[in-house]
Amino acid sequence: MAGEDVKETLLKKDYYENCPGCEVDQYKAVQHGLPIKKLFLIWIVVLATVLPISSLFPFLYFMVRDFNIAKQEEDISYYAGFVGSSYMLGRALGSVFWGKVADRYGRKPVIIIGTFAVVLFNALFGLSTNYWMAIIMRFLLGCLGGVPGPIKAYACEIFREEHQALGLSTVSAAWGSGLIIGPALGGFLAQPADNFPDLFSSQSLFGRFPYFLPCLVISLFALVVEITCLWLPETLHKHESHKISSVDSFENLESAPFLSETTEYTHGQKGSKPEGSLFTNWPLMSSIIVYCVFSLHDMAYSEIFSLWAVSPRRLGGLSFSTEDVGEVLVISGVALLTFQVFLYPLLEKRLGCIMLTRILAVLSIPLLTSYLYIATLSGILLSISINCASALKNIFSEFIVTGFFILQNRAVDQHQRGAANGICMTLMSLSKAVGPAIGGALLSWAQGRLETDFLPGPQMVWFILNVVEAIGVAMTFKPFLVERQL
Repeated sequence: MAGEDVKETLLKKDYYENCPGCEVDQYKAVQHGLPIKKLFLIWIVVLATVLPISSLFPFLYFMVRDFNIAKQEEDISYYAGFVGSSYMLGRALGSVFWGKVADRYGRKPVIIIGTFAVVLFNALFGLSTNYWMAIIMRFLLGCLGGVPGPIKAYACEIFREEHQALGLSTVSAAWGSGLIIGPALGGFLAQPADNFPDLFSSQSLFGRFPYFLPCLVISLFALVVEITCLWLPETLHKHESHKISSVDSFENLESAPFLSETTEYTHGQKGSKPEGSLFTNWPLMSSIIVYCVFSLHDMAYSEIFSLWAVSPRRLGGLSFSTEDVGEVLVISGVALLTFQVFLYPLLEKRLGCIMLTRILAVLSIPLLTSYLYIATLSGILLSISINCASALKNIFSEFIVTGFFILQNRAVDQHQRGAANGICMTLMSLSKAVGPAIGGALLSWAQGRLETDFLPGPQMVWFILNVVEAIGVAMTFKPFLVERQL
């Protein structure tokens, strides 16, 4: 009985009333079993945020063509790259701001505002009547959609320590699936009057705005998620000074003679201890820099793959339709979801984040090289090969991203996590802003040099992507990449 009284006294001493962060910590202290409901909530929030990022890739080539801004066919990919980059440029400019807002006012308000930005600006993008309207809508979507940074912090804070890897794996799985499902929706639903003439008239709204339907479907899904977010618990501690025990369960408390380790959380500036700048936190900054290299590669690949797949055979492409690209990406998304949720936590536990990243990045190099030979195939052999290669490439990429999510969130304490993820999103978004522009311009340039002897056509594209991947692998070794010692 005395031991129980001691435990209750310590717990009352450690937690503050009317603080949402403390309520979450108290719940985690007594929680047992897998938190399926929380995993699902994080999944749909991330999915709603990610779907617009790449949903335009399958139809962007045709959308830019319809804007009549490109003077010749080879220039379409060049202009398309800037539409893709405008979103990432906006996100780069807004991420640090939204990270700081999340640290001061909470993760939940930022998630709600960011989801509403998807509802509004993604729908308006589908109604774009010219090239510059499309760029502006994408820029505003990126600038005001501040969810990506805070949701990673949220995924760390809402779960017990033993489930944090699963939480961040869920973020990555939803992120990767969104990057696959988004293009699939774009591929299946774009130009409905042409693809489904029995259902959509050429004089209807969807006939006059042939790229609005996929944007509308994504915005409606985001609206449902927006309403669901009202029931999300807040994880930020909202009191002047709070010391919370690193002991987070009754079982651990029984074996701890005293509370020797504490972490101080503060709300606002008053009472906070002076700390070094996040930019001097090398475990954080090194993981962000390497992450940016892989993000540059992945975004350029995503842009290039869809544009390359729909390009005509005479330019080194596959002559796929938007539906064909959609089918490939749906299969990739199903495979990614399955492997990310069930396989990644096991591999991470056995190999560690950094070693797993190195192995998969190295394997990605011969995988991309195989695209040169896949392009020479046709029929069922082409279908099987491109589906397998696309699925593996996306699985490898998301496993790598998940590892860096874990490293970044372990590198800082809770009260700095929003700002840290904001910095990460800013630098990563700059990389991804460059990625589509470079990818589109690179493919356009490569398709104009089909007769050269050295790496003609798309061969140059895959070679450059492999060089970037190899640079990322080299940067995962010490002394550059350093993991925080807890």
